[in-house]
Amino acid sequence: MSTAPRLTALDALHRSLGATMTDFAGWDMPLRYASERDEHNAVRTRAGLFDLSHMGEITVTGPEAAAFLSYALVGNIATVGNGRARYTMIVQEDGGIVDDLIVYRLGETEYMVVANAGNAQIVLDALAARVGGFDAEVRDDRDAYALLAVQGPESPAIMKAVTDADLDGLKYYAGLPGTVAGVPALIARTGYTGEDGFELFVAPEHAEQLWRALTEAGAPHGLIPCGLSCRDTLRLEAGMPLYGHELTTALTPFDAGLGRVVKFEKEGDFVGREALTAAADRAESAPPRKLVGLIAEGRRVPRAGFPVVADGKVIGEVTSGAPSPTLGRPIAMAYVDAAFAAPGTEGVGVDIRGTHEPYEVVALPFYKRQK
Repeated sequence: MSTAPRLTALDALHRSLGATMTDFAGWDMPLRYASERDEHNAVRTRAGLFDLSHMGEITVTGPEAAAFLSYALVGNIATVGNGRARYTMIVQEDGGIVDDLIVYRLGETEYMVVANAGNAQIVLDALAARVGGFDAEVRDDRDAYALLAVQGPESPAIMKAVTDADLDGLKYYAGLPGTVAGVPALIARTGYTGEDGFELFVAPEHAEQLWRALTEAGAPHGLIPCGLSCRDTLRLEAGMPLYGHELTTALTPFDAGLGRVVKFEKEGDFVGREALTAAADRAESAPPRKLVGLIAEGRRVPRAGFPVVADGKVIGEVTSGAPSPTLGRPIAMAYVDAAFAAPGTEGVGVDIRGTHEPYEVVALPFYKRQK
């Protein structure tokens, strides 16, 4: 029996704006409001407003919260300063990636773990199973937060119109408590679009008030509401991995080219250490398939799962693909054999329904904003 999708606090507002809704990870979410291309370009050149309330917030508190998180995750959480955030991962004992996460340190003994929507319950269950023996508590706070994001080059100007928080002092991968349009919020600066921007964690009952205030403040700056569809093309251009595509339980962080997030030097044991040590050794001696960018020479769009080919053989697989509004051509990320991973490698194509379409191998990301 299927269950009805969950609704965010902004569901009625999205529908009033004419959003096309879709079931995403068990949530009814706005896919687009009008044109995906216009929404994408607004974030690249001006600003976009997103509802990301489907993300999963898990609070970890207690005297040994940092030690516990350093054991449960691959990163060294003990070195995260107050008000800072860290990108990390949670893996299985065999090193397979369960999810990629952002961990915010909210206080001396308080942390917030933000998981992807589709994995939130899995991450919560894994943390709860691993906390035994630590003086720490794991709390499901998914219902305690709505999450809005303002992304794009005009986002600092828009935010400064609705808050007196020290945005200039708020560094990338940091967060601070503040008031935005009269609403208490955790103001973070991480982002998943390749642009500057802010994430606002607020109580669900304040979400609509904040959305309307941001819409009003953003109007002179060209801000428009944006759905999940353009969020995907934005993150793809920025070369950012998506769980279920570039990251899966079949891959370790080293297989995904993200071995840097694994901190072997931290104190104590951590889940997956032995398997990840072996994975690191393998990656050094015999590089696994590498994640690369592919840019189409033609107009046909590659999709996840399409084979990457060269010399009549399959050499890899597309993990994400879409038309790129910024480049004006189809692009893809793909894992390919190391021998074909160098930018400019010739003779590489994607098998699109039986036809080998030529693609250029490039280094990621496809797009990098000007600082």
